[in-house]
Amino acid sequence: MSLRLGAILFPPTPRRIPHERWINIALRTAHLMTSSVLLGGHVFDVSADRLILWLYLTIASGVGLVLLELYTSCRWIYLGKGAMVILKVALLIAAAVWWDQRVVFLLLVVLIGSVGSHMPARFRYYSLIHLQVISDPVKVPIGAPVSTWRQ
Repeated sequence: MSLRLGAILFPPTPRRIPHERWINIALRTAHLMTSSVLLGGHVFDVSADRLILWLYLTIASGVGLVLLELYTSCRWIYLGKGAMVILKVALLIAAAVWWDQRVVFLLLVVLIGSVGSHMPARFRYYSLIHLQVISDPVKVPIGAPVSTWRQ
């Protein structure tokens, strides 16, 4: 990977956008609402034509959340919190492959999402590459250079 591309994907200081917290809250709320309707539709065997809009809205809000994380830094991919999202996407693919068991897979996605978002920071910020916590948001101020992160 060229140095320039590496600096873009993994900036020394995580990038921030104005009103990032509110954007995150709005996307997360939309994602919870739309995915709840979608899950309920599958539990109660609602026809696909009535669920397709909810599927698209769930995908759009989920992609928005991922892009928000990736904009900050692509380190997110190999942190515990990124790995949880990758696992959820894998389960969603499994739900499409094993359609008759889709409700079980969707419930597992909700379980992982709930546990993942309430895990202690030592798990959410654990690097699967460095094999240690590389960012502790309580002790590292937003925008702090990577050199101040625990690595």
